[in-house]
Amino acid sequence: QVQVVESGGGLVQPGGSLRLACTTSGFIFDDYNIGWFRQAPGKEREFVSCMSRTPESAHYGGSSKGRFSISRDNYTAYLQMNSLKPEDTAVYYCNAFTVVDYWGQGTQVTVSL
Repeated sequence: QVQVVESGGGLVQPGGSLRLACTTSGFIFDDYNIGWFRQAPGKEREFVSCMSRTPESAHYGGSSKGRFSISRDNYTAYLQMNSLKPEDTAVYYCNAFTVVDYWGQGTQVTVSL
């Protein structure tokens, strides 16, 4: 049974940091690329970051470049988020993809005083 479960979201003040985790099972993790997306209320789902197997393969969306860092290890992917801004508030989703893709249910990140 395939499972993709995000965790690590929460409430953080502007300028703070969070580390999201995406724990997976039921498929061969190393065969899949990993992506992070987010969706704020009333907005389209937005690309945040993705990578294949190596750190050099990482790509970032414009709003996350320089502040976020994606990584992966042993059936878990991570998104380190630094210098958070109120506009980073959204539900963050993990996506494992090749010719098929698997999505998690999302984790809420709220950046507010």
